[in-house]
Amino acid sequence: MTNSNYKLTKKDFNQINRRSLFLFQLGWNYERMQNTSYLYIMLPQLQKIYGDDKEGLKKSMKTETQFFNTSNFFNTIITGTDLAIQEREGTKGLETVAGLKVGLMGSFAAIGDSIFAALLPAIFGAIAANMATVGNPTGVFLWVAVNIGVMYFRWSQLGFAYKEGANLVTRMQSKLSALTDAATLLGVFMVGALVATMINIKIGTVFHLGDLSVVLQDKLDMILPKLVPACIVGLIYWMLGKKNMTATRAIFIVLFVSIALSAVGFIVKG
Repeated sequence: MTNSNYKLTKKDFNQINRRSLFLFQLGWNYERMQNTSYLYIMLPQLQKIYGDDKEGLKKSMKTETQFFNTSNFFNTIITGTDLAIQEREGTKGLETVAGLKVGLMGSFAAIGDSIFAALLPAIFGAIAANMATVGNPTGVFLWVAVNIGVMYFRWSQLGFAYKEGANLVTRMQSKLSALTDAATLLGVFMVGALVATMINIKIGTVFHLGDLSVVLQDKLDMILPKLVPACIVGLIYWMLGKKNMTATRAIFIVLFVSIALSAVGFIVKG
């Protein structure tokens, strides 16, 4: 136990949630990512937990400023569990806290970013945008309602994680891998859907055989619709996986190949 024996209150949770919702990414840096932001959102509570134990507080702050990077939509689950452990164990629980953060931040990053940063905006954003293009104002309210729901989810998870403490990690551990795999599969599915709907590349080349004209794109569509966009995206992913290949280099390669193909009469329409 800590010297103060302080127990967090609803007022503490509200303060953490406000900082998390509006200020969590302000301390982002290239060395340790979200480490200072993570400490910032919980520092007032750590000060209350450790009270007059300044050395204990210093040790806790040093632990909390290690490398940390996870989804903004799940970070307070880790925060709540972290605080519950330190409230109960003090500095004796810091090793557990460090392991908890390392073990959970990767899984939560994959799940949170796939669902909340990719899936929901892609689905409901597209629906809202389509409604807006036909003059239906309902799309605006749908988009606002979805984001309010996401913010409520972020707000409510902290208290739940704090109450469950370390037991939450034990119970969820067997499910994290399955959730990560499902979120990854869902993310890949959405990428495929976006390729088919957002990338509009067609081969404009027409072969003339006597009086017969053969449109190359029509023949490709007979094999597989959207075959060209899929091949181009697959090629770019393959290039980005190569050593020393950067996004900038990949862009220049695509531009060079497009110009070269146009020069030899192979027409690509975007």
